[in-house]
Amino acid sequence: MSLWTILPLSLPVFILTGIWVVYGMALNNQHVCPVHNWLYNESCEQQLPFQRGPVLCCTLDNVPLISKCGNFPPESCFFSLICSTGSFMVMLIGLLRYAHVIQRNQNCVLNMAGLSIGWICAVGLIMVGNFQVDFAKVLHYVGAGVAFPSSMLFVCLQVVLTYRLAKTQEEYRVGHVRVGIALLALVTLVLSGVFFCQESFVLQHASAILEWVYCSLIMVFYGTFAFEFSDMSGDTLMVLSSGGRTQNFCPSELKTEVGGISAHYKPEDSPMI
Repeated sequence: MSLWTILPLSLPVFILTGIWVVYGMALNNQHVCPVHNWLYNESCEQQLPFQRGPVLCCTLDNVPLISKCGNFPPESCFFSLICSTGSFMVMLIGLLRYAHVIQRNQNCVLNMAGLSIGWICAVGLIMVGNFQVDFAKVLHYVGAGVAFPSSMLFVCLQVVLTYRLAKTQEEYRVGHVRVGIALLALVTLVLSGVFFCQESFVLQHASAILEWVYCSLIMVFYGTFAFEFSDMSGDTLMVLSSGGRTQNFCPSELKTEVGGISAHYKPEDSPMI
């Protein structure tokens, strides 16, 4: 098993653990209301951070959206760090996946599109993490508008590539798992977007929960790349160093020389007697 397997597995562990820590910090500092809270008010006498007591008065400004959890310091600092580091890991995984597909002699438009969309998603993630929603709303929403659809498109492209590369029963099973994750992610993304645009307090809160579910599904999808990365070797990196051109890296196809003479003997290479 290759050490590259650690990379796709570490991404969901790092991101999911990180954003839940940020949520815990925001909850402790009373910057958001708990996920289990479904009661909201039009307004409150005091802002949430200044309230005391077991029962808190929450407004729509306190809905526990992921970006709301990372809106104020100190949690905003950790949120920016998590998004920036995660975006770098997303770009690296996308690049290695691109090289892996080329190595399997399946270089195509879909593969290049998958790499491009994955990197675009990483750019959106950087914007989401570094432009807080209450202080740079336009840039934050631009980043979210880039990150969410592009992540869904990346997942769909990778599902198609999975089936195009599949040759064994195990590879087809991985494809089936990815189809299931992709369908669930699509449903949660659509519902989250629809609910987010509604004025209902309940639907706004449901949108926040669905956003958490969607991000978790995308991270789990990235984790499934551990299956392909387990067979990754230095040959995959050589694909990148060669500019993405396919080469024959199979040892059985390499020329062997015995006594300084190539084993691929061609009659026309010898002088006529």
